[in-house]
Amino acid sequence: MDKGCLQLCLREVANGLRNPVLMVHANDNTHRMFVAEQVGIIWVYLPDGSRLEEPFLDIKNLVLATPWVGDERGFLGMAFHPKFKDNGKFYIYYSFQDKKKVEKIRISELTVSASDLNRADASSERNLLEIEEPAANHNGGQILFGLDGYMYLFTGDGGKAGDPFGKFGNAQNKSSLLGKVLRIDVDGQSSDRKPYRIPPDNPFSSDPKARPEVYAYGVRNMWRCSVDRGDPLTHKGRGRIFCGDVGQNKFEEVDIIVKGGNYGWRAKEGFECYDIKLCQNSSLDDILPIFAYGHSVGKSVTGGYVYRGCESPNLNGLYIFGDFMNGRLMALHEDERSNKWKKQDICIGSTKACAFPGLISTYNKYIISFAEDEAGELYFMATSYPSAYAPHGALYKFVDPARRAPPGKCKQKPVPVKAKSKRIPFTPLATVTAQSPQRATNSTERPPTSSGHKSTKPVTSRKGSAKHKSQKPTRPGKKQQVTQSPQARRSKTKSDRPAHTQRASNTASSPAKRKSSQVTRVEKKLPSAPKPRSATKGKSQTKNKKRRQRVSVRSAI
Repeated sequence: MDKGCLQLCLREVANGLRNPVLMVHANDNTHRMFVAEQVGIIWVYLPDGSRLEEPFLDIKNLVLATPWVGDERGFLGMAFHPKFKDNGKFYIYYSFQDKKKVEKIRISELTVSASDLNRADASSERNLLEIEEPAANHNGGQILFGLDGYMYLFTGDGGKAGDPFGKFGNAQNKSSLLGKVLRIDVDGQSSDRKPYRIPPDNPFSSDPKARPEVYAYGVRNMWRCSVDRGDPLTHKGRGRIFCGDVGQNKFEEVDIIVKGGNYGWRAKEGFECYDIKLCQNSSLDDILPIFAYGHSVGKSVTGGYVYRGCESPNLNGLYIFGDFMNGRLMALHEDERSNKWKKQDICIGSTKACAFPGLISTYNKYIISFAEDEAGELYFMATSYPSAYAPHGALYKFVDPARRAPPGKCKQKPVPVKAKSKRIPFTPLATVTAQSPQRATNSTERPPTSSGHKSTKPVTSRKGSAKHKSQKPTRPGKKQQVTQSPQARRSKTKSDRPAHTQRASNTASSPAKRKSSQVTRVEKKLPSAPKPRSATKGKSQTKNKKRRQRVSVRSAI
C-alpha cells in the first residue's frame, strides 16, 4: 500500500436526513436500503435512488431524543433477522424513559407488515432486553447478526467519565451488562422465561459471577461494528467482527472481537494504561487493538467496514472507517507478513480526479456512521450540524476513480417489491467544487428545502446535562449553545459527540442528576446552527452574533 493518501470520490445518495445513525439492508435480494434517523424514524430507499414517502417505521413517540447538540440518546441500532425473507423479523435498539422516568435502552423484535413489505408492524414490538442507563452518554447501540446466526449487542460502559461505577467499573464487571459485547439467541426462550436463549458456547454461561449473555468485556463505548464478508474468492477474513471503540482523553481504537476477550477498559485506553492500578493487575490479560490513534489525529472514532464489493477492486480487504469530530477518513490494510494493520489516509479527490458525472469531492464534516449495501458497496453518513432534529445529514457512496470493475460485471437484478407509498425522486444538493486533494471536511449541502421529510418540532429535553435542564430547547435552525456534551469515553471529560456523534465523549455527569455531561478536558467547537430561510427577513433570530456552539468532543479529552 502506498504511503500517500488513497484518493477516492463520492456519490451523494440521500440528503435532508436528521442525524442518520445507520443504513442496513434486509439481505432479501431487493437491494432496498433502510436508513434510520436518531429521532426514531426509518426510511426506505429503493434501488432507483428514490425514497418512499411513508416511513418503514416511526417510533419517535417512544424514543428518547432531544435537540441538544451532543446528546447521544435516541434510535441507535437496527438489524434484520438472517431469515428475514421467511419470518419478516427485525430488531431495534433505542433509548427510552419508563413510567418511573428511569432512562434505559431497549432491544426489541418487530415484524414487517403482512400487507406491505415496505412498512413495519409497529404493534408487533416484543421487548427482548432492557438495561438501565446511569448517565445520558455512552449508550452503545450496535446490533448485528454473526455468521453463527446469533445476535451481538454492543453496550456502553454507563457513561460519565472514566467508568466510575463500582470498584473496577462496569466494563470489567462481568455481572453487569454495560461495557460489553453480548450474544443471545433470539430464536427461542430460556428456562427462566427470558424472550431469548443463551448460546451454549457463550464463554461465561457457567460462571455464577457473570451474566451469561456476556461474550466479551472491557469496552468503553463501541460506536459502529461490522461483520467482514470475507474475500470474494478465498473467503479469508469471513465472519470477523470489527469495532471502533471511542476513547477517553487520549486514544481512539479499532478492535476485532474475540469470544471471551477482555478489551482492557478502564485499565487501558488504546495501547496505554488509563487506570494504573488496574493496568498493573497481572490477571487483566487484555486483547490489544489492531490499531489506535491519538487525539492529534482525531477525537472520536466511527467504526466502519472491510470493503468486499465488486465495483472498486482496489479497495478489497481495506477496513474503511473515520473520525466523527474532524471528518477524517482512513483505511487499514492488513500486512500478513507482520500480522499488523497499517493506516492510510483517504483523501476525497480533487475536482479533476472526480470529474465523472454524478461524483463529488466534498462532504459534510461530522461522520456519524458507515454502511454496506446488499452488493457490498460502502457508504457513510455525515451531517453539517449534529443535532437529532436538524435535517442536514447526507448519505454518500465511496467510488474509486482509479480502477473500476468492467462494465456490466457488477450489475444487480433486484427482486421487485411493490411500493404502495409514493416515491420521492432523489435531488442532489452537493456540487463538485474545486478542492485540494486533502481531507474534505467542509459541508456540501445547504439547508434542504425539498427533501420530502416532514419537519418535526423538537421535543423538550427530558433529561440532559444539568445546564441543559434550565434551558429551553431551540429549534434546529436556531443557534443554541451547548457547553457540555453527555458522552465521555475519554478520561478528562471527553466531551461527547452528538448523539451518535458523541459516542465517545466522557461526559462527567453528576450522580445526583443523571444525564449531565461535563466536558472537563476537551471542548470542540461545532458550527452554529444553520439559519432558517426566513431568518434573512425581518427578525434576525440569532442577532448575527456568531455564537459558537461548544460541544464536548464525543471523546471528551
